[in-house]
Amino acid sequence: MLSIISLETLGLWLLSIMIPIMILYLFYLILTKPFEYMGFSTFEAVIIVLVSLVFRFEIFVSGFNISNIYLFSYNSWMISINMGGAVIPIVLSFYLKYKKNIPIKKILVGVVIVSITAFFVTQPIVSKGIVSSFPYWLLPAFFASLASIFLSWKTFKKAAPLAYISGTLGVLIGADVLHLPELLNYQITVSKNAIIGGANVFDMIYLTGILAVIVDGIIMFKQRKKEGID
Repeated sequence: MLSIISLETLGLWLLSIMIPIMILYLFYLILTKPFEYMGFSTFEAVIIVLVSLVFRFEIFVSGFNISNIYLFSYNSWMISINMGGAVIPIVLSFYLKYKKNIPIKKILVGVVIVSITAFFVTQPIVSKGIVSSFPYWLLPAFFASLASIFLSWKTFKKAAPLAYISGTLGVLIGADVLHLPELLNYQITVSKNAIIGGANVFDMIYLTGILAVIVDGIIMFKQRKKEGID
């Protein structure tokens, strides 16, 4: 009886260790694999994700907040842009555009499609900022992926980078930029912060780019496999 109890205890102990490890590994794959699809090495993907995670927290250097960069003030609103949730995805988008030599016309088409989608699935709320409810916040990623596949069908290696660029810039424009005037027109008595990309890695800007690339990877799997065989 004692041996059975010991085995059960050992099994539960192993499960308590393995389950968190498996969950962490799953998150690791979800967050880093899309960057590998875009042409980054595993090491580079890990660095990008870690830097974005670090900037989830407010970091002050000599009294200056380097996580949320102040832009301007309007009607008691202080508008800032977050490094992890907006600046880094924007920089990556421009980097991918030039590294992968993606035509500007395709980027414009993808960004316009995603911007329109993002605008209609989001709304400004004073207490929360620019928000979107589930499952509607998934639509920008879906359309970013479809647009990139359609625009890059013959050169599908560029589909994943194009999906990321379209998703990131499209949500930034359609959700945050176009809705910002509505948010700022709300009269408030206490000063409030409006942070573009303020939820960091869980922000819609960041997630749309990642999800769009994941969908691309699923849809284009056969083409990638065929190319590897050939």
